Amino acid sequence: MSTFDKREDGFEKKFVHDEELRFKANARRNKLLGLWAAGLLGKSGAEADAYAQDVIASDFKAAGDQDVFDKIRADFNAAGVEQSDHQLRRTMDELMDEAIRQLQS
Repeated sequence: MSTFDKREDGFEKKFVHDEELRFKANARRNKLLGLWAAGLLGKSGAEADAYAQDVIASDFKAAGDQDVFDKIRADFNAAGVEQSDHQLRRTMDELMDEAIRQLQS
C-alpha cells in the first residue's frame, strides 16, 4: 500500500467515524428534545419516554432537522403550548451542544 493509499484510507475511516458521531449526537439531541417537549406538554415518566421515542422516530422522515421541528411545533400548537419558533430552534441548538458534550465525556 502506497503512502497515498494509506492516507486515503485514513481519511475514509475518519469520515465514517465523524458520521457515526453525528448520527449519535443527533439521536441523543432528539431524545433530550423529546423529554424537554414532553415536560411542556405535561407528560412524565413512561409517557414522556414514549414521546421522546416518537421524536427520535420523526427524524427519519426526511433529511435535516425540519421533520423534528415540525412534529414538536404541531404538538405544541395542538396542546396550546406557547413557544416561538425561535425558542424551539434555540433549544434544539442548545440540546445539540449538550448531546455532543455528553458523547465526548
